[in-house]
Amino acid sequence: HRQYQTYYILIQTYYGMPEFPLLSKDGDIIIGGAFSIHILFCVIFRINFREFRFAHTMMFAIEEINKSSSLLPNISIGYKIFDSCGSTLPSVRAVMGLMNQQEKTLGKTCSSQSSVHAIVGASESSSTIVMLQTSGIFHIPVISHFATCACLSNRKEYSSFFRTIPSDYYQSRALAKMVKHFGWTWVGTVRSDNDYGNNGMATFIAAAGQEGVCIEYSEAISRTDSRDKVAKVVRVIREGTAKVLVAFLAQSEMNILLEEAVRQNLTGLQWVGSESWITAGYLATKTYSGILTGSLGFTIKKTKIPGLQEFLLQVSPFQNPQNSVLREFWEEAFDCSFQPSLNVPKQCSGSEKLKDIDNPFTDVSELRISNNVYKAVYAVAYAIHNMLKCGEMVNQSCNRRDKLEPKHVSILTHLQDVNFTLHSGESVYFDENGDPAATYELVNWQRNKKGDTLFVTVGSYDLYMEAELAGLVHTMLNVVWKVLHFRSSSKPQSVCSESCSPGFRQAVIKGKPICCFSCISCAAGEISNSNNSAECTRCSLEYWSNENHSQCVPKVIEFLSYEETMGAVLATFSLFGASLTTVVFFVFLWFRQTPLVKASNSGLSFLLLFSLSLCFLCSLTFIGRPSVWSCMLRHTAFGITFALCMSCILAKTVAVVIAFKAKRPAPRVPQCSAPFQRISVFTCTSLQVVVCVLWLTLAPPVPYKNVAYSAEKIILECDLGSPIGFWVVLGYIGLLAVLCFIFAFLARKLPDNFNEAKFITFSMLIFCAVWITFIPAYVSSPGKFTVAVEIFAILASSFGLLFCIFAPKCYILGYILCVKHMGQRKCPSFLRRETSTLEAFSPSIRTPSVSTQLFKSTQEQSDVKGKI
Repeated sequence: HRQYQTYYILIQTYYGMPEFPLLSKDGDIIIGGAFSIHILFCVIFRINFREFRFAHTMMFAIEEINKSSSLLPNISIGYKIFDSCGSTLPSVRAVMGLMNQQEKTLGKTCSSQSSVHAIVGASESSSTIVMLQTSGIFHIPVISHFATCACLSNRKEYSSFFRTIPSDYYQSRALAKMVKHFGWTWVGTVRSDNDYGNNGMATFIAAAGQEGVCIEYSEAISRTDSRDKVAKVVRVIREGTAKVLVAFLAQSEMNILLEEAVRQNLTGLQWVGSESWITAGYLATKTYSGILTGSLGFTIKKTKIPGLQEFLLQVSPFQNPQNSVLREFWEEAFDCSFQPSLNVPKQCSGSEKLKDIDNPFTDVSELRISNNVYKAVYAVAYAIHNMLKCGEMVNQSCNRRDKLEPKHVSILTHLQDVNFTLHSGESVYFDENGDPAATYELVNWQRNKKGDTLFVTVGSYDLYMEAELAGLVHTMLNVVWKVLHFRSSSKPQSVCSESCSPGFRQAVIKGKPICCFSCISCAAGEISNSNNSAECTRCSLEYWSNENHSQCVPKVIEFLSYEETMGAVLATFSLFGASLTTVVFFVFLWFRQTPLVKASNSGLSFLLLFSLSLCFLCSLTFIGRPSVWSCMLRHTAFGITFALCMSCILAKTVAVVIAFKAKRPAPRVPQCSAPFQRISVFTCTSLQVVVCVLWLTLAPPVPYKNVAYSAEKIILECDLGSPIGFWVVLGYIGLLAVLCFIFAFLARKLPDNFNEAKFITFSMLIFCAVWITFIPAYVSSPGKFTVAVEIFAILASSFGLLFCIFAPKCYILGYILCVKHMGQRKCPSFLRRETSTLEAFSPSIRTPSVSTQLFKSTQEQSDVKGKI
């Protein structure tokens, strides 16, 4: 106790007189109380009606317990209530008075070694901390009803501290989630410059940062600040662009801020408040309602305490005429004075009725913090009840001694373990840090039809449902926002930059918070499908962004189809070529007995025409959506049909060369016989068939979605499977074409009669030219144009062979038919030519009797046929 006495002497020396309780009552057990009964400064003696109600709630709970037969049945509880004035130094005086009992006797003061069993209070975190720094040395339990600083949960520093109100750690996080929920990403903050405000705001700013909310400014004020400093803070708020103000203020700082806000006509803000002032009824006056209407904030749940209002209404200065605080309360409540005064003309009689006035002291409609006081008293009572083993005796009494000396350590242990249920059904218990369960109600300031301010619950928050604000979503329609110019406005917007619509992403502006950004359109192939997207998402390979870059849509699949112009034109030419070849086939079939047809090796000519028809038709397999079968068919059909075509031309050319190179007269040359020619054609074609079969067996062509060439579309094409197979097929056709060209070139100077060498030479030149230019065009053409180039090469080479080899013969056959039936003079002009021109096609046309010369005797035909 030596250290205890030192503390007390220091306080006595500083203040010059001991501290006495404002309200007290004797009992076997004494519970101390510390409330901010006077606000602003103690020298002003301005009664805080709300805190005065807290003190009387403590008295009511003690009276209720004393009347109980089940809780501390044979133990009486007394109390000593001190005024902490909401400041640290008076709080130190209060705790010293609670620890060292002071009694007034006959004008003298004597001290005795008596102490309270527990302390209920104080209402401010800073006041509670300084009280704990003194009382904690002696392990005196302190149970606060309103100190919310998260720092007080530190059991190493404050092992004797408990509270019936949740820590600001949870409230600050709940406020950050609520701000984010309403889309306010640009807010201003103001706080009390003390432990309550600084710790609470620090937690809020950290939680807000995690939620993506930015702070435009963060100001701090204290009750001791000058008016100029407070005015500067209000100017910062006015000049800010944020439309939402988070005020983490104690009641005294809130009073100072609002007074200056009224002077500067601070309006147009959405206030978000802490539990310290959000349900303070004395602020809901006409003076401040224009500023605070529509405010939102979290507070603890309200409840009803049966009998409390009747107890409060019985308060009277006649209960204790010597008690100055009761007289002071009465004078301020009724605006009168017990002593005649010029400043207060109305004189108090003491018989006035509290029920006749509207006063925060008797207002029990919002019992939130008062209920915390009620719970704190009952927690102490249950702890002592368990410590004294009440109810375990035979007569259900407590195991008491003549003098119940406080055992603070034992009381602390039992306080940690208390778990009881009030008459209202609310459970009371403490966690390992001395904190209760964190549950809040979201309160909205609204006006009724009479213009009175109501605190309407529009949502709730529970620690165990931290993932979302429980109830807030489905009750949002109940929120009343700021009222301006007598009109209800919609939910205010408070952002640094306007939202980026889908299709855009946020780009942070250098030197500014992340909430200040510019909107940049997503790049091609990227989307954002929500507002304020931080990044654009790239579409998968088979998808592409739409025009607005708001969603991924399937890419356009491109292939050469019959529906498009190019595909239709190529298909038309393909069918036209096949039809024209068929017509030539039937013309030759009609004139199969003529020397011209017979001399042209009719068997190979018919086979050549058949292969040309297939060459024209195989180009159709390249048009349309590629499939497994079409991919395998298009290249193999192309290779085999062109190999057949080149084999026929090669056999015809070789036969002409060998026939005219043979000595005359000579026996029939075996190499010129029809069976040998058929075998040679079959052999040359079979080699191509073998190559194609190996290709299809080892690595067949398959449909392939080419997404590498174009980012915006998918090129549906046939993958060659084995490029070697494709180029071997194409190279074999080229080899046959080169051989045909060589043999035709060698036969160019042979006799003109029935000699096709010149026409075959010219046709091979066209064929080779087409396919040589095809190679670079094929490699460099994009997408469906690759297929178009291949089809064009097939059609061009096929038309070249058809016209160069068979057009001259058809021309002669047409002229012969005309002369035979109509005479030379009556033939159409396009069929009449000079004799020299006709001789270019057939030197046998030399006499005026053209038909006679062309249609020779059977013997001449046989001679020619035998030679060929």
